[in-house]
Amino acid sequence: MRDPLGVSSPPLPPLLVTGAFFVLRLTPQHKYGLIPPVETDAYIALGSNLGDRELNLLRAVAELGKIPGSRVTGLSRFYETSPVGMPAGTPSFYNGVARLTTTRTPHDLLVELQRIERDIFGRTPAAEPQSRRLDLDLLLYGMEQLATPELTLPHPRMTARRFVLLPLADIAPTLREPVSKQTIADLLAGLATDEQVSLLE
Repeated sequence: MRDPLGVSSPPLPPLLVTGAFFVLRLTPQHKYGLIPPVETDAYIALGSNLGDRELNLLRAVAELGKIPGSRVTGLSRFYETSPVGMPAGTPSFYNGVARLTTTRTPHDLLVELQRIERDIFGRTPAAEPQSRRLDLDLLLYGMEQLATPELTLPHPRMTARRFVLLPLADIAPTLREPVSKQTIADLLAGLATDEQVSLLE
């Protein structure tokens, strides 16, 4: 098949009509990766309260961009925030949100986030919240709703956290949260918490 400019393009896969159903027959181009895979926008929360916190967030964004089949397509401003659910005297966090356009599955993406935390920033698993050089949380993966032992989507606490919704609203104010169907801007406007969140100068 040629377009008006004379450039060849792969043929569309044929359709088989079976009763009232259409069955897609994959051509070799579709089977073997010659057709680009579908991309999904994932939103990832970034947090750091140890070391050079701003540098940690910037380095994390660079590492996200190295994930195969992924590219960073949005980044919020950074905010300094009070620790939530942690002991008094815990250092404040720097937080932000990145949008990653990716062909990876949610679980594949989770594995990559955990690898970055562990291998690049030295994070180790802990039963209780603790200070850390980097925390990466998968907030949203398109409009996916998922509940497995490893991963829940949307992130179960994102709508109750100003330090998540405020930077998320920087880059996706009209995005609708899949469960409530409310926009991020509306969720932020209706949130009442005692968190201290200030824009990083």
